Amino acid sequence: MAVSGASPDHGRPPDRGDHRVGRPGGDGSARGVRGPRAAAPRTRGPRVLVARLDSDGDVLLAGPAVRAVAAGASHLALLCGPAGERAARQLPGVDQVLRWRCPWIDADPPPVRGPDVDALVARLAGLSLDSAVVLTSFHQSALPLALLLRLAGVPRVAAASSDYAGTLLDVRLRPGEDFPEDLPEPERALLVAEAAGFPLPAGDDGRLAVLPPPPVRALAASAPYVVVHPGASAPARRWPGGHWREAARRLAQRGHRVVVTGGPTETRLTREVAGDHALDLGGRTSFPQLSGLVLGASAVVVGNTGPAHLAAAHGTPVVSLFAPVVPARRWAPYRVPTVLLGDQRAPCAGTRARHCPVPGHPCLSDVAPETVVRAVERLVGRPPRQVSPQPRVARPDLRVPGGHD
Repeated sequence: MAVSGASPDHGRPPDRGDHRVGRPGGDGSARGVRGPRAAAPRTRGPRVLVARLDSDGDVLLAGPAVRAVAAGASHLALLCGPAGERAARQLPGVDQVLRWRCPWIDADPPPVRGPDVDALVARLAGLSLDSAVVLTSFHQSALPLALLLRLAGVPRVAAASSDYAGTLLDVRLRPGEDFPEDLPEPERALLVAEAAGFPLPAGDDGRLAVLPPPPVRALAASAPYVVVHPGASAPARRWPGGHWREAARRLAQRGHRVVVTGGPTETRLTREVAGDHALDLGGRTSFPQLSGLVLGASAVVVGNTGPAHLAAAHGTPVVSLFAPVVPARRWAPYRVPTVLLGDQRAPCAGTRARHCPVPGHPCLSDVAPETVVRAVERLVGRPPRQVSPQPRVARPDLRVPGGHD
């Protein structure tokens, strides 16, 4: 549960210009998507910490709130968990990323140890913060971190909390009273930021956004192609592997180029899904490279996991195989063309289960592969001509550490 901090400058541009990337043309150029306008250099304003301690997808959904805070701050540090660090380093407006594995939020929580907590408090105290904005979902508590921020000497803390906060919070929004319970996650986070004194600046449309990704033509050649991302960190959110393989095969048969992506622990799955009809990039892309692949795709087929929100950040249409263990109203791809598949009224709805509690996993397993093919073509149409099947294995020197959930 060590604390680490570094400036997120690994290959990132130093300016704070327009980091909302448009949909690509055939040469990879952007076309016509609005986003945050170029900001003036930030020389005045408070030093602020924004905290979002769970996964990549949750961090991406916090992006509009992060930009709102950045617009009014002279320095913005983002505190995230190990599962969210890759996404944190892709958000516009972030000056510094701190990583901490949180015992009350991490999906595999570590024990609470005094030295680990003391190290975090000391690290936060060393930042000379003026304010903190703690972002959580409805099932998480902001108060333990608020206590640590107080111990670190942070004078102003804002968060949403259903529980009485005493002197832990200076700004407290009450879910269900100050805002509706079922708001999409980006809008919930934006309300907290605004209540803390950080509204979205003029010209920012409030959509998800990420920094420009690196070129990926060497990985996937030229567009158009459909990205198929079969993995998810929670088994309850996964469509069956055989369904994924059949959907990829049918897409290829109908003339779509198919690129299968996944993290290093998902290579067996991506190999099975790709077969001989798709390009298998499982375990062979960094998070920025995955972002570039998603940007160049005509559509992304994915469960409720991080790449769905990367697609939303790039304006890439999504076929979302969404298990209802969490509400789609809150976590579905945000403000992007989407076909949502899966029985949202299944018995598992709202359980937040990581493993499906219903035999046979019917909420997703009942979705037929042909339904996915029709959903893709509803979004992007059918290719005008057949294309040759893609090679199954990518170059071995492209393998990198880190997953994509």
